[in-house]
Amino acid sequence: MRDETESNDSASPRPESSSPHAVRYQLHHTDANCAARLGTLTTPRGEVPLPTFMPVGTVGTVKGLVIDQVAATGAGIILGNTYHLALRPGAEVVSQLGGLHAFSGWSGPILTDSGGFQVFSLAERVKITEQGAQFQSHIDGARLSLTPEESIAIQEQLGSDIAMQLDHVIALPAERPAIADAMLRSVRWAERCQQAARREDQSIFAIVQGGLDPELRQESAERLVELDFAGYAIGGLSVGEPPAEMYSTIEVTTPHLPVDRPRYLMGVGKPEDLIEAVYRGVDMFDCVMPTRNGRNALAFTDEGPVRLRNECHKVDPRPLEEDCPCPACRHSRGYLRHLFMAGEMLGPVLLSIHNLTYYQRLMAGAREAIAADRYAEYRQQKLAGWQSGG
Repeated sequence: MRDETESNDSASPRPESSSPHAVRYQLHHTDANCAARLGTLTTPRGEVPLPTFMPVGTVGTVKGLVIDQVAATGAGIILGNTYHLALRPGAEVVSQLGGLHAFSGWSGPILTDSGGFQVFSLAERVKITEQGAQFQSHIDGARLSLTPEESIAIQEQLGSDIAMQLDHVIALPAERPAIADAMLRSVRWAERCQQAARREDQSIFAIVQGGLDPELRQESAERLVELDFAGYAIGGLSVGEPPAEMYSTIEVTTPHLPVDRPRYLMGVGKPEDLIEAVYRGVDMFDCVMPTRNGRNALAFTDEGPVRLRNECHKVDPRPLEEDCPCPACRHSRGYLRHLFMAGEMLGPVLLSIHNLTYYQRLMAGAREAIAADRYAEYRQQKLAGWQSGG
């Protein structure tokens, strides 16, 4: 990410490699009764069973937790944010300190997003051209630019295992010509990201765009598949559209993605969204929801969300969940509520750990159910529990 006054030399073609992708996917089983998939993601830093949820470590930390606590939740891969890390402390600083793995202390796989969504959602006075995005930093107002080549260069300095292409994200609803224009630009940017890549130990995932339009989603997927990426993400969802529209968009997109590549639904979300997306063939997820809600006294359980500030929990001796192994569940709901009411920092820490543990247990249960061809039953069980308790 550079001041827009800096030069922008075009990158030379990517050198040939005997192995096309450092990150690989193996499909083990598809549930006999739905599209849910059981697989393994193999990276230079280890294997991750899929489907999985990736905790979000925006600026090199999963907020409020030390890295051992993150690992103890069952997480196998975490996410870092290109936009935020490029602004502060700077990709060069991270690189000088050994890359994002050494910087954060996380030895497992890391995926970094491209910065495209943050430019769309956080930056000010954004201008999109074919070359890239020009915008003002939300921190100090500095005028900056981000091109596909710069996004890849930053992610290579960060040293993640998976880099995301820079895509053009637009707000929905929007007119079809605008959605199509952004989708086609994202495809062109994906190819530029591919051409700019230099690290053979890092793989790039492309991002399928196209709003809620089935034809545009199909066209985006087919064009990106022709470019042969290591994985494919579904972007531009969970931005305010009704859940039914998100689910239908996933349904029309996944059939056009290769079965031998991982599928990643970006920025999603609620436990029910994960369960529904796995049912439709998605493998990977990320969202700030478990930790953000944890910091705000909301815990996820199989009986729906528990809002610990409510008076009814004041003298409740029960744990959040009887069978949960996390440290929060060694305490009563009354004690956890007390921590929040007293303004003690331990409350947000414990609930963040619990929520991340809950998401990992949810995905572990999904993997077990898929292997046994009973994912549809697992889905119905979870949805019924959340609805009865919500």
